[in-house]
Amino acid sequence: MHLSDAAAATIGSILRSLYGEAGDATLARLDDLAGRYAGISGRDGGLWDERDVVLITYGDQVAGDGDKNALSVQRDFLVEHDVPVSTVHLLPFCPYTSDDGFSVVDYRAVADAVGTWDDVAAMRESFDLMYDLVLNHCSASSEYFRGYLAGDETFRDFFIDADPADERLTRVTRPRSLPLLTEVEVAGGETRYVWTTFSADQVDLNFAEPDVLVEMLDVLLGYVARGARIVRLDAIAYLWKELGTPCIHLPQTHAVVKLMRALLDDVAPGTILLTETNVPHAENVSYFGDVTTGEDGVSVGDEAQMVYQFSLAPLLLDAFVTGDPAPLNDWLRNLEQPSGPMTFLNFTASHDGVGVRPLEGLVTPERRDALVDAVKARGGHVSTKRNSDGSESPYELNITYFAAMADPADPEDEAETRQIERFLASQAVMLALRGIPAVYFHSLVATSNHDAGVAETGRARTINRRKFARPELEQILANTAGPERIVFDAYRQMLAAKKSDPAFHPDAAQEVFAEAGGVIGFVRTAVGGGSKVVVLCNPADEERPVPSACGGLGAQATDTISGGPVSLSGEIPPRTTYWLQII
Repeated sequence: MHLSDAAAATIGSILRSLYGEAGDATLARLDDLAGRYAGISGRDGGLWDERDVVLITYGDQVAGDGDKNALSVQRDFLVEHDVPVSTVHLLPFCPYTSDDGFSVVDYRAVADAVGTWDDVAAMRESFDLMYDLVLNHCSASSEYFRGYLAGDETFRDFFIDADPADERLTRVTRPRSLPLLTEVEVAGGETRYVWTTFSADQVDLNFAEPDVLVEMLDVLLGYVARGARIVRLDAIAYLWKELGTPCIHLPQTHAVVKLMRALLDDVAPGTILLTETNVPHAENVSYFGDVTTGEDGVSVGDEAQMVYQFSLAPLLLDAFVTGDPAPLNDWLRNLEQPSGPMTFLNFTASHDGVGVRPLEGLVTPERRDALVDAVKARGGHVSTKRNSDGSESPYELNITYFAAMADPADPEDEAETRQIERFLASQAVMLALRGIPAVYFHSLVATSNHDAGVAETGRARTINRRKFARPELEQILANTAGPERIVFDAYRQMLAAKKSDPAFHPDAAQEVFAEAGGVIGFVRTAVGGGSKVVVLCNPADEERPVPSACGGLGAQATDTISGGPVSLSGEIPPRTTYWLQII
C-alpha cells in the first residue's frame, strides 16, 4: 500500500460514495498513482507568511526577440526589475484552442508560445509557482474528445450527452449566455448533444466516470511533481452534473475536492489547493469544506486551504466609484475570518472580469446597476449570464482595474493624477487585508483598456488580456512621467513594505472599526502581538476625518507607504490609503 492507512480510508470512503462497487477498484488505481509519485516534494514549514504575494500572469505575457522563450523573458523582466512577489501564478500554459488557455488540448505539454518545461523549472528557481488545473472541461480538439467522436472505447464515457428537449436541463445554473449543449456527430453518423458549460470549444468532462477522475488526478500530481506549490481548481463549482439539479456545488463536487486534498496531504504535504468559484460569498467559502476546531482552538477544513475573496473586487470598486465605503465596511465587519490552515486569496483584478454575482445580498440592485453603468462610462463592457427564466443579468464587468478608477467627470488636467491616486489607494487596501494578496500583471503596470484587442477577437474579456513584447513594455516604463511607470514604482514599494511587516501575515488579526465614517478602517496585529498597523483609506474626492476609533492610538503615526508622519487628529486626504505604524 502506497497511501497511508488514514488516507486510504478517507479516499476509499469517498470513492465508494461516488462510484459504488467500482470505488474499491478505483482506490487500487489511486494507490498505484500515489506510488508513482512517491517522493515529490511539498512545502517545508508553514503554508504561508507575510512575504507571500502572488503575481497572476500568462506564460507568454511578456515576449521578446531572439532565442529566448516568452517564459524566460518574463522571468528576466521580473528579476531584473526586482518585482517583490513570492509566487507566480502561471495561467494555463498548455497547448489550447480558445479562451486564452482555458480550452486545454494537452494537459501534459507546454505551449510553444510559452516555452518548455525547462523554462517552467527555471522560473521556479526564482519564484514559487501556481498552476491551473482546468478540470471541468477540455478542448474540443483534445485527444480525449477526438477519441470520443471517433468511437474510441477508451473515451466513450469521458463526456456527457443529453437530450436538448429534457426539461430537467432548465434547472442547470448557467454562468454564460450561451447554449448548454452543443451538437456533434460521432462515428457512424450519430448526432449527439454534448454538455458545454462555457463554450462549444470547452467540452465538459464526465467525472461520474472513474477513468476521468483518475486521469485528472494523474495530471494534478504531475503538476505538483513539476513544481506547483499551489494548484488552482478552475470552475470547480460546475464539476459534477446530475439532471434535475442546478449542477453547481453538488455534494459530489465537494467530495472530489475532499479527495484531492486527502491525496495531496498524503503524497505531497504542504501543497495548497485553491478553488475558483465566482459566486456569492457563502457559496464560495463552502469550499473550505467541513471545518472542525481542535482543543487548541485551531480550525481545519477538509477541502481547499485557500479560496478567492470574490466579493472584494466589486465592493472596493463600488467604494471608489461612489466615494461611499459603507457596503464594503459592512461586509468587512461581518466577514468571518478563516483560521488555522485556511485563508483567503485577496485580489481586485485577474484575467477574468470583476464578478457581479459576489455582490448579491451586499448591495441593492439599484446600486449594482449604477456600478454597471459606471463601468460602461469608463469604456468597459458587461458580460451576462442566462437565468432559468430565460432572462439575462450581469455576470462580470470587463475592464482593467486601472481604467475603472478613472472618472469621466474629472477635469482633463487632473484626471490622470486622480486616477493614479484612486488606483494605488485601492490596491493598498487589498494588499493590507487579512489573507494572501494576488496582483494581476496589468495592475502592476497600470494597463489601460485593450480596446484594439476586443475589436480583434470580439470577446469582452480581451479588454484585460493584453500581451506585451518586452521591448514595447520597457519603452512604456521608460517614460517616468507616464502612469504605467508611476504605478509600477509605487506598487513595488508597497509590496516591499508589506512583505517586511509581520502585521501583514495572512493569519494576523484583523479588527475592522465599528464606526469608520466615510473611510475604510481596520487594524492588523502580528501573530503573537508586536507589530500593529492601522489601515485608513479615504476613497472619496474630498477630505474626510480620521475615525474617532483612532483617538486612543496617539497623536501621530508614521505612514509605511510614504514614510512620512500622519496626524491622527486631522483629515485624510482624498484618494489616499495609509498604513500607520503607531508611535
